[in-house]
Amino acid sequence: MSSGTDVIVVGAGCMGAAVAAHLVRVDGAPSVKVLDSDLSLERSSTLRSDGNVRIQFNLRENIAMSLYGMEVLDRFGDEMEVDGHRPHVEVKRQGNLFLADADSEEEARAGLELQQDMGCDVVWLDQTQIAARWSPLVGDRIVGGTFGRDDGSVDPTAVTTGYRRVATTGGAVFEQAEVVALEVDGDRIRGVRLASAEVLEADVVVVCAGAWSTELLATASVEIPVAPIMRTVYVVATDVGRGMEMPSAFLPSGVYLIPEAPGRYLMAWSLPDDPVGYDFTPARRDHFYGTVWPELVAWLPSFDRLEVVGSWAGLYAQNTLDANAILGEWPTVSGLYQATGFSGHGFQHCHAVGRYLAESITGAPPFLDLSRFGPQRVLAGHPLHELAGRII
Repeated sequence: MSSGTDVIVVGAGCMGAAVAAHLVRVDGAPSVKVLDSDLSLERSSTLRSDGNVRIQFNLRENIAMSLYGMEVLDRFGDEMEVDGHRPHVEVKRQGNLFLADADSEEEARAGLELQQDMGCDVVWLDQTQIAARWSPLVGDRIVGGTFGRDDGSVDPTAVTTGYRRVATTGGAVFEQAEVVALEVDGDRIRGVRLASAEVLEADVVVVCAGAWSTELLATASVEIPVAPIMRTVYVVATDVGRGMEMPSAFLPSGVYLIPEAPGRYLMAWSLPDDPVGYDFTPARRDHFYGTVWPELVAWLPSFDRLEVVGSWAGLYAQNTLDANAILGEWPTVSGLYQATGFSGHGFQHCHAVGRYLAESITGAPPFLDLSRFGPQRVLAGHPLHELAGRII
C-alpha cells in the first residue's frame, strides 16, 4: 500500500488534465496524481474527437459551459504558457449551421431564443440567406437554420497537452498505470487498486475515464447509465464547396459535415445501432456509401459527388438516461467524484468542468452552478434533457 495522495484523478484526457490543472492553481493546492493506462491517449475520446466546439446547445448549463470555454480558448495560449512552451490550439471559427426542416423549425427557434437571451452570437438564417452564402447547403426540405458565428474547431491535442503541462509544473504527477478498482471503506473512498495489485490511498478520487468509467465505478457499487458507443468519422474528399468559407453543417437527422481543408470534410452520423464496446475498427466504407451518403444527399443534393479517403473510430461515453454529463460527488460515497456521460460533447466542456470539480473538491464557491448535472438525478431516474430538439 502506497503513502496517501490528496487527490487521485483517473483518466489523463482533456477532462482529467483540466481538473488537475485547476487543482494545482488553488491556494494551498492539494497533492494530485493523474493515472491512465496509456498516457499517449491513443484511444482516448479526446484525441479521437473531431474538435468541434459550439455555443449552440438548448440547455442553459451547457450553453454557460460553452460560453466559458470560448473565453478560455481565446486566451489559452497566454494563460497556459509554461517555460516558453505556448500551446497553439488553432481556434478556427468557421461557424456551425444547424439546419432545420418544417418539423424542427419551432424547436430550433426555441433553442435560439434561449441562446440569444444568454448573449450568444447566434442568428436565424432562412433558406434564401443560406443559399446566398453557401449554395451547397440547401435542399427542398431545408427551411432555414441557426448559425453560431463563434462556433468552430480546436486542436484537442494542444488543449490536453496545455493543461497537462500546467498541472505537471504545479506539482501534479502523471503516471501510466491501469486502475482496476476503487477502494471504499464504508461510505468513504479510500483510494484505487492497480492492475499490479498495489493500492494507492487518496482522500479524493475523481473518475474522468470517459467510456471506461462505468466498469470502474461499478467496483464501488456505483451504477451509472453510461455505455461505450463506437462511432466512425469519415474523411471525405469532394469539389463541393471548394473556394467557399464553409461552416460546419448539422442536419435535422444528425448527419454532420465539418470542413477540414478545401475540398475535404469530416462526416459522421450517430445511429441507434452503433456498436457498443471497445473495438476501434472503423465501420466499413460501404456503410458510409450505403447509409450515411444517401441520407446526406436526401437533404443536400449538391453532395452527390464525393469519395471517402479515410476514417477512424472513437468512443462516445453515451449517457443513456439523457445524453448529458454526470458531474460531482456520488451521494453515497464521500470523496468519490466523477465527470462522465458527456455523450459526445465532453471535449468542449472540459474547461468549465475542470474548474467546477476543482472548486467542488476544495470547497470554493462555484463560478457556475452545474448542480443539475449532479449524480442525484441518476439515482432518482430523472433525466435532464435538452430543452428543445435534438442537438448532436
